[in-house]
Amino acid sequence: LLVIGAALLWSLDGLLRRSLFVLPPDVIVFYEHLLGAVLLAPVLITGWQQLRALKWPGWSALSLVTVFSGLLGTLFYTDALGKVQFIQFSVVVMLQQLQPIWAILTAAVILRERMPRRFFLWAIPAFMASYFVSFPNLQANLTTGDATTLAALLALGAGIMWGVSTSFSKVVLARIPSLLATSLRFTLTSGLALGAVFALGHGGSLTGLETSQWSTLVAITFSTGLVALALYYWGLRSVHASAASILELSWPL
Repeated sequence: LLVIGAALLWSLDGLLRRSLFVLPPDVIVFYEHLLGAVLLAPVLITGWQQLRALKWPGWSALSLVTVFSGLLGTLFYTDALGKVQFIQFSVVVMLQQLQPIWAILTAAVILRERMPRRFFLWAIPAFMASYFVSFPNLQANLTTGDATTLAALLALGAGIMWGVSTSFSKVVLARIPSLLATSLRFTLTSGLALGAVFALGHGGSLTGLETSQWSTLVAITFSTGLVALALYYWGLRSVHASAASILELSWPL
């Protein structure tokens, strides 16, 4: 129920995030994680001693989660939503929902979770369906340049990043409390995202945000960002990574 609740909150994310399309995706990712990191700073400060339990495997897994899920996955998804004039919003969401394929494969390798029977029998139609929802006439829409194809690839890439990160998150959650893991991820991702902002030459966009944009960022933090991830990590501690990826399919509803 916690994972489903997080997924339903995430389903609102696109509606909020689309209104920020004038901002570079990396700037949006930075601010939403910075706000979450600030709010959870007391958790990180009081639980600092518990981080010793992570050791090398935990820190390695956390680093991958930060890069894949915190930065790249969110960047890809935000950028795809910014191209909704070329691809339907619902299609972006559906393509991202190929995530269970990557989550189950990674869980089998990293966590030694048992691979479901007939996995590839269902995986192949899933890949075929992702093409059909991207291009309903069965041909890539090139009349808008390569924007439609790029939007589809970005949505697919977000699903890959988040799916792979599910198993690595389980490694982290086996060592530290879920709220501490949430705080640490937001803190690390905000630092990484800030580096991406300057590396991509978007430092000038960090200032001059309008009041409505700040309101949207705060709304994301208290719904689809901080709150949703905290619920997800709380639930992920008690279910298999492969099961969590299926429960997340409540998102498109």
